[in-house]
Amino acid sequence: MSAYEAHFRVWRGDQDGGGLKDFHVEVNDGEVVLDIVHRLQATQAPDLAVRWNCKAGKCGSCSAEVNGRPRLLCMTRMSVFERSETITITPLRAFPVVRDLVTDVSFNYTKAREVPSFVPPEGLGPGEYRMWQEDVGRSQEFRKCIECFLCQDTCHVVRDFEENKESFAGPRFLMRVAELDMHPLDAAAETGLDRKSTAQEEHGLGYCNITKCCTEVCPEQIKITDNALIPLKERAADRKYDPLVWLGNKIRRRGQ
Repeated sequence: MSAYEAHFRVWRGDQDGGGLKDFHVEVNDGEVVLDIVHRLQATQAPDLAVRWNCKAGKCGSCSAEVNGRPRLLCMTRMSVFERSETITITPLRAFPVVRDLVTDVSFNYTKAREVPSFVPPEGLGPGEYRMWQEDVGRSQEFRKCIECFLCQDTCHVVRDFEENKESFAGPRFLMRVAELDMHPLDAAAETGLDRKSTAQEEHGLGYCNITKCCTEVCPEQIKITDNALIPLKERAADRKYDPLVWLGNKIRRRGQ
């Protein structure tokens, strides 16, 4: 296929406001949207701000919205669009704009710090951990996360309700809680930390209504909803509402 000219609309502006600007730019075989953004910088808009790093779909830096869908610019091939289609690129809607396609994603780092880290088992030192692969298989999937925050951006709890951000960690960090809760060596419970309870009471698990929009945009194909959020909800509900668990807790407290 030969080169052709595509119509792009790119959001330009900052925290004080902005709007979509039209560009016509050359597209060549095999290119991705980030290639076109770089060509725009080189030929028509040298001050266009965009965040990127690896250009290989592994750093999560070039997150933006293409035709309204959260995507990685470096993993979105131009071949998925019709030649006659207008391609609109906008910044992640859930986070404050810094300039052009760059947003302030510090909300996510704040939430990351609120999740208590792995608690090593007492008596085991570095290099002494031993686990069966079948015991770590479920949570190992979540380690593929590149922290592009597309799941955070598309989650309507964060995207549509700014006031929820204080009490809701979002799918990426609820997945982190689920990962730690599934970890065969995490000794949080021995220190009095109930990860299932904190997921519900401190990280807003109850806000999630499992629409699976986070799973749909994940570039690593992590099944965030089915393999992390739903199982975490089930364990949190068992912990809170199962009568046998309630009775066991009552007996334990009485015996202390």
